[in-house]
Amino acid sequence: MPALYAVTDNFITLIEHEPRILKYFKGVDIAEFRRHFAIQLCMETGGPCEYTGRTMQDAHAMMNITEADFNLTVELLIKAGEQAGLATSEINYLLMKLATMRKDMLYK
Repeated sequence: MPALYAVTDNFITLIEHEPRILKYFKGVDIAEFRRHFAIQLCMETGGPCEYTGRTMQDAHAMMNITEADFNLTVELLIKAGEQAGLATSEINYLLMKLATMRKDMLYK
């Protein structure tokens, strides 16, 4: 979990400095996002955590996330993983697990 919280914290910091993505977080409780995101990363990567938050479809409904902004968010997540010291293979594994949620996040 420490590595996943490091990725999450780095990701949040990167989002804070990226206006194209920050706009999607207006009104979001960042502490709650941090907790849910780290737990989701844990669950998706085979950890013992159980994610009990909203579905990706519900969480991203009405956001109208564009393909370009989604791709930029993936780039931020990659950078967050690198800053946390994850190996490229670990980052790729994480992205592979999260890629299945893409369809639930775009243009809703």
